[in-house]
Parts: sequence; structure tokens; C-alpha cells
Amino acid sequence: MAPEPINLNTIDDLLKDVIQHLYAIQSSVHGYLGPETQQELVRKIKALTASLATLSRSAAALPVLVPPEIIAYVEEGRNPDIYTREFVELVQRGNAYVRGKSEALAGFRDALAEEVGAEWPECEGWVRGVVGGR
Repeated sequence: MAPEPINLNTIDDLLKDVIQHLYAIQSSVHGYLGPETQQELVRKIKALTASLATLSRSAAALPVLVPPEIIAYVEEGRNPDIYTREFVELVQRGNAYVRGKSEALAGFRDALAEEVGAEWPECEGWVRGVVGGR
């Protein structure tokens, strides 16, 4: 049987396993009684290590591409939600700028078409065809 494809649900389950191992280690450390509980603690740490290794291998095979800018943002200790908000605001400003240019050019086109039509009446049909009947 073929191995199960890696998806976010698989990674989620592996993360839950890691958290469970951490909780078990926390409980063992809290109830540590010396040499009689040492082997159990070592076993739990080895299980955590194996779980982290499995998670690392599985996550590397996950086909999710994160932009390097976001990775750098998080590594600097910043919130990726703020990056997203700033990016959306930047796109909105860019869209407003382009929309303004488009409206200005449309106004220039209409003014030019009106002037050309007034100056050369024989070209008025051609001008209307270019402008689109405006």
C-alpha cells in the first residue's frame, strides 16, 4: 500500500503528538522522584525526539510555499498578521493610484476625441469608433 500523502491534517496530527509528548515530559519532570523515574523520563524524551524528527521530515515534504519575506518577518519577531495588513494597504494604495491614472487618461481620451471631432468633422465617425461610441 502506498504511503499516505502529506497534507495539513497530517502535519496537524504530528503537531498534536509533539504537544502531547511535551505535556507528558512536563508531568514526568513535575513528579520526578529520582532514579526510579529517570528511565521513564528518558523514554519520553526519546519519544519526543522521534516525534519531532517525523514532523520535520513530513513538513519538509509538504508542498506549501511561504514567501521569504514572511519568514524573515517572523524571524525578526514580528507578527505576520501585521505584514498581511501592511501588504493589503500597499496594494490598495497602488490600486487607487492606477485607478486615478486610468480615470485621468479616460478624461484625456474623451477631451482629445471631442477636439479632434470638432477640428476635423470628416473624422468624427473614425473618432467615435476609436473611443467606442462615447
